[in-house]
Amino acid sequence: MANLLTILRMILAVIAMELIFSGRPELSITAFFITLIVIILDGLDGYVARKHNECSTFGSVFDIIGDRVVENIYWIGFAVLGWVGAWVPIVVVARGIITDGLRSMALAQGYTAFGKSTMMKEKSIGHFLTASRFSRALYGTAKALVFLVIIIAYIPNFEYFNFLSIETYFKIVEYQPYAITFANILVYITVGMCIIRGIPVILESKRFINNDKE
Repeated sequence: MANLLTILRMILAVIAMELIFSGRPELSITAFFITLIVIILDGLDGYVARKHNECSTFGSVFDIIGDRVVENIYWIGFAVLGWVGAWVPIVVVARGIITDGLRSMALAQGYTAFGKSTMMKEKSIGHFLTASRFSRALYGTAKALVFLVIIIAYIPNFEYFNFLSIETYFKIVEYQPYAITFANILVYITVGMCIIRGIPVILESKRFINNDKE
């Protein structure tokens, strides 16, 4: 069940980005709510896995795959639209390739990224930054917030919403630059967290590389 939820959120992310690329404001609003569902499913799949005792090595790896697919869909899509710089998906994708590649070495030796058999040493700063529920929840919240804010900040052609009064429209236009600035700040914070959370994985992987040589 948990793996099906992971598949569903990947599909919904694709649909949301297609709606955003349509350039139609009402579809961008729909994409906003679909993205909200994707975010809810991200937290729900782990809960379902624990509740139904579906936690497994494959489930752990597949959950990470789902996270990578979803975040890359949004970052790359936003970059193509010009809403974020090209450096953002480049950094995020490169970081994901490096950390997931190193985690695969740990997996071959019986260690997973998270959970009871995590590759990160218990009670270390690296464990707190990378594998703790607090850190994962904080990073997940940051990604969720930045994706939602970016969609709202760049919704096109508000004037075509017939239900908006002219006063409301001008207020939206007035505050839109502030929304874009806020979105840009969140981008830097989120990408910064992405990099910081990747460093402990790189440092910790040295012992698995050494074990592989023996």
